[in-house]
Amino acid sequence: MERTLVVKVTAGSDAPERCSQAFTVATTALAAGATVSLWLTGESAWFALPGRAAEFELPHAAPLPDLLEALLAGGSVTLCTQCAARRGIGPDDVIEGVRIAGAPTFVEEIMADGVQALVY
Repeated sequence: MERTLVVKVTAGSDAPERCSQAFTVATTALAAGATVSLWLTGESAWFALPGRAAEFELPHAAPLPDLLEALLAGGSVTLCTQCAARRGIGPDDVIEGVRIAGAPTFVEEIMADGVQALVY
């Protein structure tokens, strides 16, 4: 049975270890063959913008731009609709490959058979 992992990251530069853990777990699952969907919510919403991941620094952690690139190439990355709106981020602002979607889409993803959801 194929496994799917949905990772909702709520932290950004405000909680760098938690943010890095979410991206690291998501990319590790992707490398292990899982289908991965990463949701950017809260302060992590800023990473949907070009160049923002490059500003993130955490000693002894994989570079966030590399993790994001891997997730965009092999999984899916979604920016929360409300989080985007609160930050004035529109569809034309985000990195190519990032979609903007809301709670109904998130719930649909996590309620499917064989899905594990994690929130960081």
